[in-house]
Amino acid sequence: MMADIAQLGGLFLAAFGAATLLPFQSEIVLVGLLIAGDLGWLPLLIVASIGNILGSVVNWLMGRGIEHFRHRRWWPVSEAQMDRAQRWYGKYGVWTLLLSWAPLGDPVTVVAGVMRTPFWLFLLLVTIAKTGRYAVVVWLTLSV
Repeated sequence: MMADIAQLGGLFLAAFGAATLLPFQSEIVLVGLLIAGDLGWLPLLIVASIGNILGSVVNWLMGRGIEHFRHRRWWPVSEAQMDRAQRWYGKYGVWTLLLSWAPLGDPVTVVAGVMRTPFWLFLLLVTIAKTGRYAVVVWLTLSV
């Protein structure tokens, strides 16, 4: 029982970290746990999805507050980069959140916060994208 909780906790942390701007890879952890076979695929899918979605929520919240720091000297993103990201998001819209599952999709979740995407819509699209990706990983792993 404790080992199961530890495994699920580790998966949650890996998935959460992978959704932030930190360099984590949660799919490796998920596949390893699926291959080990100690836990069913459904709890793994749910925990990985929730962790990854919550990591994206942190990104969205950071985006909401980023404007406060935008003009500080130490800010790592140039004005041109911020403008370019906002123009891109303005052009392609909230539907780009369906790409938040991709390796470079996490910055899109920050831009969604900057652009004041309604939280319910953000959460819906990110949930579809992140859970869909993990469902594909689970299906491919179990099919092999």
